[in-house]
Amino acid sequence: MTNKEIAKKFQYLGEIMELHEENPFKIKTYQNAYLTIRKLPEPLEEMAPTEMEKIKGIGSSTSASIRELLETGSMQAIKKLEEKTPPGVREMLHIAGFGPKKIRDIWKILGVETIGELRYACNENRLVELKGFGEKTQEDLRQKLDYFQKSQGKHLFADLDGRANELMEQISKTLPNAKTSLTGAIRRRSNVVERIELLIASDESVEPIFENDFLEKTGEQPNILSAKTKDELPVTIFTCTISEFGSKLFRYTAGEAFLNAFLEKNKALDFKGLATEEDVFEKASLPYLQPELREDNWAIGKSFKKLLEPEDIRGVVHAHSTWSDGLYSIRQMAEHARSLGYFYLGITDHSKAAFYANGLKEDRVQAQWQEIDEVNKALAPFKIYKGIESDILNDGSLDYPDEILAGFDFIIASVHSNLRMDEEKATQRLLRAIENKYTTILGHPTGRLLLSREGYPIDHKKIIDACAANGVVIELNANPYRLDLDWTWIPYALEKGVMISVNPDAHSTGGMNDIKYGVYSARKGGLTAENCLTCLEVADFEGVIWKKK
Repeated sequence: MTNKEIAKKFQYLGEIMELHEENPFKIKTYQNAYLTIRKLPEPLEEMAPTEMEKIKGIGSSTSASIRELLETGSMQAIKKLEEKTPPGVREMLHIAGFGPKKIRDIWKILGVETIGELRYACNENRLVELKGFGEKTQEDLRQKLDYFQKSQGKHLFADLDGRANELMEQISKTLPNAKTSLTGAIRRRSNVVERIELLIASDESVEPIFENDFLEKTGEQPNILSAKTKDELPVTIFTCTISEFGSKLFRYTAGEAFLNAFLEKNKALDFKGLATEEDVFEKASLPYLQPELREDNWAIGKSFKKLLEPEDIRGVVHAHSTWSDGLYSIRQMAEHARSLGYFYLGITDHSKAAFYANGLKEDRVQAQWQEIDEVNKALAPFKIYKGIESDILNDGSLDYPDEILAGFDFIIASVHSNLRMDEEKATQRLLRAIENKYTTILGHPTGRLLLSREGYPIDHKKIIDACAANGVVIELNANPYRLDLDWTWIPYALEKGVMISVNPDAHSTGGMNDIKYGVYSARKGGLTAENCLTCLEVADFEGVIWKKK
């Protein structure tokens, strides 16, 4: 089990305990364990129990539960609580922003035990009389239910990426004479995917892949096999002869909108029996497009310079330390960034309005700057920049007086509160922040959490136009749950001359690994190193951020 999977178990345990009004102290312990474990860079499964116990936020009892999870795949504490909780009520715990206390009231007072019953109760206005509810809360829940139901059966690309590559390795070993490739949404590196899709081109039977324990066949149609991995992930396998590999790989990689537009543009041509994808594009007299660019039809016929690659990134911008809600000190974050081959680090802890994340008040800002100066002396020529993730307040102002804002090297302005504004108010709020002379980067513009929370509505064109007019960079937050700015707006941003900054929003050293997911998403919008802030060398990076100052 990965650290994230273990952390989610503790998050779930804390929630189901709260649902049953268990010991608040134990609930807090498991909630803290969740926050700690999800940020750890070292795999817990490789640690000895004594090593685990030394980690702040774990301890001996939590360590024992972790070992139980790693050895059995489950926890008795969870099983006991699940036995007395209806399955539908447990499912409600996965609805973002709908906490255990409200779920308990709906369950115990109204007798609602399934998602369907809950939706019906909203439609019948059954919730408005409950304490802590009302018409607005009920409508908000109705919208959350809609989003939850639409998101079922979907996965973050980052959650399936590693599993898909492992599966490909196993299949290649089993069928050494076959040509194999990932295909579909997972090859296009879509932000969200429904399954692992792959193509096997072989002139022999592919049945040997089901003779091992890593894949189980669940269905069969002509040239299409359905399967699941041992951890129940859905897999679709397309098959063809080796001579058809290029044609079929092109066909099964393309998004529906891309494929329809491509075929309509070239309806007089026959693309069957081609050995490579390059042959397909050559036959159509069109420039070759990388798989990421085949999501929809915007890129057909366009020629691109070399798309952004993870190794093009020169610095880690947007990182948190123990000064706010990060897991590691500034020096530890800097040393790790340097060890990964990066040349600079932008420390951007939370501002004071983010009290829930230990945001920095003015006196702590000054103390942090002093520490950064000291670490910079020790680690030169590696450079740490004094940044802040400043909350954008309700009226669009930033979270410090000008005399403090002026002291930072750069400022990421982000919304973290009051996400229910309508489009006009949300847009005006961001516009005012963008027009602030101290704003360097607009952070995660919509605040979305993929598969958990829709972003707040904004007029993207107005926002991008304002960034162009005010010299503000837009963040593509690389956290797999965010990937915000959405890639579909990158072409418009590039058209307007707005730079994109691929930022990990790292709350631990391990969080820096998320940069690659931001790069993958950025490639879908045609981003190159020339238009990416974090691809700049130190001197050029300083030229951008200090020009803004």
